Amino acid sequence: MKFAAVLFDCDGVLVDSEPLTIGVLRDMLAESGWAMTLAECMRLFVGKTVMDEAPAIEAHTGKPLTDAWMLEFRTRRNHALETRLQPIPGIHAAVHAVHTAYAGRIACASGADRIKIELQLEKVGLAEYFKGLVFSGHEMPRTKPWPDVYLAAAAALNVDPARCAVVEDTTTGVRAGVAAGATVFGYAPATSGHVDAQALMDAGAFCTFTSMDQLAGLLV
Repeated sequence: MKFAAVLFDCDGVLVDSEPLTIGVLRDMLAESGWAMTLAECMRLFVGKTVMDEAPAIEAHTGKPLTDAWMLEFRTRRNHALETRLQPIPGIHAAVHAVHTAYAGRIACASGADRIKIELQLEKVGLAEYFKGLVFSGHEMPRTKPWPDVYLAAAAALNVDPARCAVVEDTTTGVRAGVAAGATVFGYAPATSGHVDAQALMDAGAFCTFTSMDQLAGLLV
């Protein structure tokens, strides 16, 4: 095989979490005075952290982004994920095939906070594949689009980042993988809420694919 390890993003790659998370964010922003549709909110916030967008939020709402507001957001977000989260179609077979082919040399490298990542992996039955190999951008000096989280994952696997394949679905994540020196495969299904394939290619993806049923064929 061309690669020595495979590094997966989480949101939008392993779990279909973005509509739920962004839905909660959209509702809370509306309550604070910034009304928009779910599609508009996803276009603005997918692939980004709420704190990174704090200046824009404060400018539109005229209110400071407080610790209390963030705590309520995470509480409402986690409830939505615990009750309604679904895996990306075909992801269980894809992860199993890649995990087997690479003798367990896979990791989850996400820009999200660890509580969210681990909650989601447990909820959809993928945690066993990534045990001890979950990396959060919140715990790095810099989060995506910087490469830190992917570099940490590669180091933990004792693999040169240049020999890693990265699976991503946002331009922010693609840029992070490219900056790490990895080869990025962009997941771009023809469903609403996902970044289109051309945008992922423009960000530096090696290629794109539209179904997780294709992933093992690309990496194994």
